[in-house]
Amino acid sequence: MIDRLGKHPRLLRWVALGTLAAMTLVMAGCGALRDDEGRPLTTLNPRGPQAQDIDDISTPVFWVAGAVFVLVEGGVLFLMWRYRRRKGDQDGVEEPVQVHGIPRLEWAWTIAPAILLGLMAILNVRGIWKLEERDADALNIEVYGQQWWWEYRYDVDDDGAPDIITANQMVIPAGRQINLIIRSNDVIHSFWIPALNGKKDAVPGRTHEWSLEADEPGTYQGTCTEFCGLSHAYMRMEVKAVTAAEYEQWLEDQQQPFTPPEDATPDETDDDSLELAGYKEFLSQCAQCHQLNGIDYDKNETDGTPDPDYGGEIDEETGFARMPLTSGNAPNLTHLMSREKFAGNLFDLYTEDGNEGERQVNESNLANWLKDPKAMKPMAPDENRGMPNLNLTSDQIAALVAFLQTLK
Repeated sequence: MIDRLGKHPRLLRWVALGTLAAMTLVMAGCGALRDDEGRPLTTLNPRGPQAQDIDDISTPVFWVAGAVFVLVEGGVLFLMWRYRRRKGDQDGVEEPVQVHGIPRLEWAWTIAPAILLGLMAILNVRGIWKLEERDADALNIEVYGQQWWWEYRYDVDDDGAPDIITANQMVIPAGRQINLIIRSNDVIHSFWIPALNGKKDAVPGRTHEWSLEADEPGTYQGTCTEFCGLSHAYMRMEVKAVTAAEYEQWLEDQQQPFTPPEDATPDETDDDSLELAGYKEFLSQCAQCHQLNGIDYDKNETDGTPDPDYGGEIDEETGFARMPLTSGNAPNLTHLMSREKFAGNLFDLYTEDGNEGERQVNESNLANWLKDPKAMKPMAPDENRGMPNLNLTSDQIAALVAFLQTLK
């Protein structure tokens, strides 16, 4: 065989190319495609009924497509080999007899694909209907796409107003269907948690409903899949599924109002603790965009109510905004440290302590973000999209980092 290939260099090249292509395909399949750690955005590891429905559709389609590919390509290769030009063939030789009009074959290769496509259509339509089904006890959560982060709103008492507004990480009870009410506050985004369901666009001026459910407690990663501007690739999201008891406790904790550091008023000028100094920095530097639920900074009082409209008015005497405080759309920071990440779910809020194995606040990430956010994540702050560089001093940053750690 080797001697024969050596005498036919052209054949040798084809064999080499074929071997290389086969090895490439085999190596591409060697990765742990169902590894959550290595590939958190894989669709091949369904962890909820909606994702399983999609897998139940895609798996037979792949098998059918693979079989069709093998049959068609095998037939093409056979014909190429069977009717190839052989050594000794002369130019001008009369072509082989051309056969036309075999009704049985023509009917077969017309009807068989039609039946196959019909079966695939039934499978797909059935899957689409199943993805639109909602349980009677489904939990409603509003989802808002922002540039470049995701916001989640929970109406706990069903009075039409959100009782909890959080960002980046959606917390849900495992084993219960979640009905998502998806909107956008700026441009088109697309919500996607591949382990739990497919994609659904967030479109300005429109409301799209989608659902997901986690079979078991765990953390499921996702990302925006519609190009939405400069930092699109860094607009990530996360769903954290917990037990029913843990979810009820989370709801209770998230509805607790922000408690300012003791004796914190905007006009204090005496020496303060680092947390208190950070609170004052927050009032002067951050409060025009970020919420701390229900604070009236002039009176230093709180009713614990988040603002769903991003409204806020500046007190002329103090120069500080009365809560709700925002000049645009920015994450609610009331319970910042209850999340795992920040800045579009991009940077860790905690790090593992190598000695004791306990979580420690990642002060470095927080400090670097406050120092120069645009260096860490591409944004357009000059166009009121994204975190601006406030040109803070090292002392201001240290105080803010200390204060932010109290927002639990």
